[in-house]
Amino acid sequence: MSRKKKSKSHTPKARQLQQEVAKLFRASPRKRMTPRQVGKKLGTDANKDALANAIQKLVGKGILKPQSGNTFQYSAQPGGKDAPNTPRKVALGTVDMTRSGSAYIICDDLKDDVFVPSRNLRGAMDGDRVKVAIQHRRGARRADGEILEVVERAQEHFLGTLRIWKKYGIVTPDNIRSVLEISVPLKDLKGAEDGDKVVVRVTAWPERHNHNPLGVVTAVLGPEGSNEIAMTAILINNGFELEFPEVVMRESEALPVVIPEAEAFVRKDMRHVTTFTIDPADAKDFDDALSVRHLDNGMIEVGIHIADVTHYVKPGTPLDQEAFKRSTSVYLVDRVLPMLPEKISNELCSLRPNEDKCTFSALITFDADYKEQDAWFGKTLTHSDRRFTYEEAQEHIDSGEGDFSEELRLLDKIAGTLRKRRFKAGAIAFESPEVRFQLDEQSKPVAVYRKERKNSHLLVEEFMLLANRRVAEFINKKGAEHEIPFVYRVHDSPDPERIEEFARFARRLGVSIDTASPKSIANSINALTLRAREETTLQLLEPLAIRTMAKAEYSTDNIGHYGLAFSNYTHFTSPIRRYSDVLSHRILENNLTGTYRENKAQLEDRCRHISKQERRATDAERESVKYKQVEFMESHIGEEFDGVISGMIDRGIFVSLTESLCEGLVPFHSLHDSFEIDSGRLTATGIRTGRILRMGDTVRVKILDAQLERREIDMALVDTKVEKS
Repeated sequence: MSRKKKSKSHTPKARQLQQEVAKLFRASPRKRMTPRQVGKKLGTDANKDALANAIQKLVGKGILKPQSGNTFQYSAQPGGKDAPNTPRKVALGTVDMTRSGSAYIICDDLKDDVFVPSRNLRGAMDGDRVKVAIQHRRGARRADGEILEVVERAQEHFLGTLRIWKKYGIVTPDNIRSVLEISVPLKDLKGAEDGDKVVVRVTAWPERHNHNPLGVVTAVLGPEGSNEIAMTAILINNGFELEFPEVVMRESEALPVVIPEAEAFVRKDMRHVTTFTIDPADAKDFDDALSVRHLDNGMIEVGIHIADVTHYVKPGTPLDQEAFKRSTSVYLVDRVLPMLPEKISNELCSLRPNEDKCTFSALITFDADYKEQDAWFGKTLTHSDRRFTYEEAQEHIDSGEGDFSEELRLLDKIAGTLRKRRFKAGAIAFESPEVRFQLDEQSKPVAVYRKERKNSHLLVEEFMLLANRRVAEFINKKGAEHEIPFVYRVHDSPDPERIEEFARFARRLGVSIDTASPKSIANSINALTLRAREETTLQLLEPLAIRTMAKAEYSTDNIGHYGLAFSNYTHFTSPIRRYSDVLSHRILENNLTGTYRENKAQLEDRCRHISKQERRATDAERESVKYKQVEFMESHIGEEFDGVISGMIDRGIFVSLTESLCEGLVPFHSLHDSFEIDSGRLTATGIRTGRILRMGDTVRVKILDAQLERREIDMALVDTKVEKS
């Protein structure tokens, strides 16, 4: 019997078939294939069942992963025998995009960042929280990764320029760290025209790196160049949404305006006690009020009354979820983006004069020497008798005349005593100057000036600090034996290396910083603050000192607050604008009559999110100040101002103007010399002339240009004290 001629294809055994299938997928790790395509590429005569069985075996080993449409893809998971590299580790981290489109993932539990090429990002964007698979490939000098899942989007709204094509629109975001383009169906353009600046919300994210997200236009801002667009861009690019979702607005509008009579039976009634608010002149929401009265036993009772936001915002509701998502109100120069809808922040919870309000209060009793004797916390009903601006309150304190002047002067005396005790305990008197603007009807700045802190500011601040401290102490003490997880406001001790570097710089300006202990550091900085009030050259050191400090943040790990010299501290006094305070209210209320413990890990996750949102809000606020400073200088080009050298980079020196604190750059090339900067970036020396420029030197500059697009002010030195080396 004649034998049939063998074909080019073959019938491998089961194990050999698995190896060949794995090899095929490994050669094209990003490609998806069906079993039929696999068989065609291998040219095998293995029947469909054998091939399907081989693929399923590889899936079970973690070498292949099933995809949609009966397709499979290579996945060198742990346990995969055919995986050519070390097993992958999965970590949680935050995306830090590069301009090239690739990214580094800053992982919570890893020392080194993980590089992820653009093809492996799976649609993840800058700031997103992601799960990343990490693998050390043979011969590679660093680990690389692949995004497995986007856990939390940093932002869904983007501001950009719209270009309209025949079948769709494309929005290119202004944010330079956004490498995506967003496709928008023509029906979702909301009337926008080609070239308009628009805000677009992403409705669908792509799985593949070379596909665009899908979105809808939510706001049309018009042509580029207006203040409105600039401020909107600052908010959007920092991850804040401009509008509340409809479901949140409906919930807010449905809240009752009238306080039910039953509240008077479950709350301590404080409506008969003299109470007032003290706030900025332009404030629209008043979330704290003060009361004071003499008790029959000779004690003095001070009430710190805080808007009871938790009476209206219940856990898990859309309103609560949106408040947590935002976590903070954002205060730009010419507007506020609130954490809560206006009906709550400006009406229901705002402690407006001559209205009954639901509050959460801390009542502190003092003896005749203003020493604290007792503290009570609970839900109250209050009635504000008067709304003071800081300036009005200060006038009444100074003159001793006018309504409630006696109460104001008593509070001022108690606050002064508390402040002295706090500094004696090692608190730091941070006095970083704040900038304020006078704006015209078009929001253009017509004046820039330093904010003046009066005793009335310090009075309110001191009692807020007191309430925050006492609430944290109450929870900490109650959980002494079995911890009660809580939202603490913590501030770590300064890094020894950074403080030593600052001390070396300060010595060159004639200031001694004792770094022997945290308390001696605090005392030295306080002494510096006092000297800087008389010696303007030293004012530069105050913000530098602040930069050497750790950043305050929220945490369930109570390490204390170094800057305030408090072992226990929280945020309790501003729930209208801070979600941290909402959480503090809830936990405190649940522990007043019993014992209640949140899941600590979940609460820590919330603290981390709130801290992140706080940093974003701070960045946005600083950007708006810088924008307005540059805008102000647009009308002062050619004029001369006094300033102080505030920084040095390779291409020039920064000068901060004395009055307005506007900062600009004087390039070295304009000085007709090349300069060498010392390692500490404190001194620049001219190579040819020997001219020395030092941080803190007083100079006079001329404004050459103000570039709003770049947020930069160009300056030239007019006169300076010249010193030769």
